[in-house]
Parts: sequence; structure tokens; C-alpha cells
Amino acid sequence: MRTPEEHAIAAAIIRLMRGVTYRETDEETWSALQRHGSAVRDHFTTIGVDVVVDDTEGYAYLRSQDDDEGDDPLPRLVIRRSLTYNVSLLLVLLRKRLVEFETTDGEGKLVLSRDEIVELLRLFLTDSTNEARMIDQAETTIKKAAELGFLRQLRGDTGQWEVRRILKAYVDAQTLSDFAGKLQEYAATMTGGGDE
Repeated sequence: MRTPEEHAIAAAIIRLMRGVTYRETDEETWSALQRHGSAVRDHFTTIGVDVVVDDTEGYAYLRSQDDDEGDDPLPRLVIRRSLTYNVSLLLVLLRKRLVEFETTDGEGKLVLSRDEIVELLRLFLTDSTNEARMIDQAETTIKKAAELGFLRQLRGDTGQWEVRRILKAYVDAQTLSDFAGKLQEYAATMTGGGDE
């Protein structure tokens, strides 16, 4: 029979293996990570996985360790996902909005309507004159970002999406800066603008 401590550690390990854990929605796991973090980390270290806990933003997730030690790497437990251009674009645009939100408001959660997200993407999606096709493309991209855990639809309101702060771990400041420059060049090209 497990002790309460062993049960809390096992439950935290299982929940982390299922995906990102948030302080606000899973206080039990968050508490276990705070009290027994070293035991949870030790478990994952033996299988080549790091536990990343961001106390400031309130999320924890698993990341494969860089395997620089030796010629016989462990199989990957955490699967790398290849993202489409549209999903990558949306993540960078959402990360940019998150930075703007934190700089101006900073409190609470960033919530965007479906229409606001479509507008973010509009300039960069294929230059089609078919508005319905462009909206379908944007909605498919939104759904994929939600499947990956970067967006969460608000309960009772299908048109509102919370931008999850885990996005900060996947799109860092350098990536944002690099991509922002490319987006500006692309936007100038698409609108016919050039150097002023």
C-alpha cells in the first residue's frame, strides 16, 4: 500500500506524462511538485526527461534532455512535433500578443475572440480572394493550436480563446525577435510597401 506521499508523487508523475500541468487548474499536482519536486525529477531523470516548472507563470511540463552523453542515446519519450507554417505563424503571432498584453495590462489571462485570431492571421495566409476559404484555413490552424495546448476555448463561449502561457516556453524572446523581422519583410512585400 502506498503512503500518501508516494501517492502524491505517483499522481504528479502520471499527470505530467499526460501533458502540461497548470497551477490554476490542478492545484493537487502543483502542490505535489512543490513538496516532492526532487522525487518527481529523479524519476524522470532516469529516463532522460527533465521536469520544467515555471513558478512565475504557473505551469510545468516535460522536456527531453539533450543527449550529449555517450554514443547510445535513450529513445525519446517526449515526441517532437513538426508544425505547419500556419501553426508556427499563429504561435509566433500569439506570443507577440502575449508580450503586448503583459506589457500593457499584465493582469489576468489573455483572451482573444475567434475573429481577433483570424485577423492576426489574415495578412499572412495565402492571398486568396476566397474569404470563406481563408477563414476555414484560420479555423483549422486555431484548432491545431488548441490540440497542442497553446489555446483553450473558454467554457460556455465557443468564440473566445485563452492564450496559454506555456507558449512562452516554446516561443522564446529570440525566436520572436527573429520571426518578427521576417514577418515585417513579408508584410511589406504583400502590401507592396518597401523601404521608406
